[in-house]
Amino acid sequence: MEKSNLKDKIISFVWQHLLLLISLYLMTLGVVLCIKSDLGSSVISSLPLSFSIAGASSMVPAWSVGGYTIAMNFVLVFFQILILRKRFDLVQLFQLVIGLAFGWLIDLNMYLTSALDCSTLMAKILAQLGGCTIMGIGIAFEVKCGSVTMPGEGITVAISRVTGQPFPKMKILVDTTLVVLAVVSSYIFFGVWAWNIIGPGTLFAMIYVGLVVRFVASHIRWFERMLAYRPGFRRYVYGLARFIKYPTR
Repeated sequence: MEKSNLKDKIISFVWQHLLLLISLYLMTLGVVLCIKSDLGSSVISSLPLSFSIAGASSMVPAWSVGGYTIAMNFVLVFFQILILRKRFDLVQLFQLVIGLAFGWLIDLNMYLTSALDCSTLMAKILAQLGGCTIMGIGIAFEVKCGSVTMPGEGITVAISRVTGQPFPKMKILVDTTLVVLAVVSSYIFFGVWAWNIIGPGTLFAMIYVGLVVRFVASHIRWFERMLAYRPGFRRYVYGLARFIKYPTR
């Protein structure tokens, strides 16, 4: 019985994080489309994008957007440890793995969308709208997966715990800080406000993505059933599809 329980836990863990990986892929695809729009990146990618563009001019190490995203995520986890100290739960170190996958998937999607042409205003708007929508869907899925938080949310939780302030208020503080740092870095590197990094699309993303997450989260009961599904040798894709379409009542 114990071996059976252990097997079920392992299968559950692997399945949960496979779905998490799919969620992260959608999130990063949305991030990349926002970058491609040139109307302003998402908050989480604004600072890495600034450093990546500067790296192309040899002002800083020539890392990709994904590479700088990984570095930023590691820094955010480090600050969580400094803030929480003994209250930092070691399981939250798994955020490093999530942050690594997130950065790698950004670079993968940058490569896959390399042929995307957003030279017209309409193409830019569609890329921004599509990117924010896909990102919101990915975030809704990621939250349902119930694994450890992303480093960006982890630092918000840490600050909220220490200050006693509500999470939404601290989330605004963290997002604003990242945007301000991106603006400052653009002046340092380029001498001007880089609107392709922090632009109207950034403000749109800050408002619209949250609305998408809220809407999608209330319409994905089927995704919850997928999480409850336990794949095995006797139930392949057909079994999964049938389980989703005809849930047990």
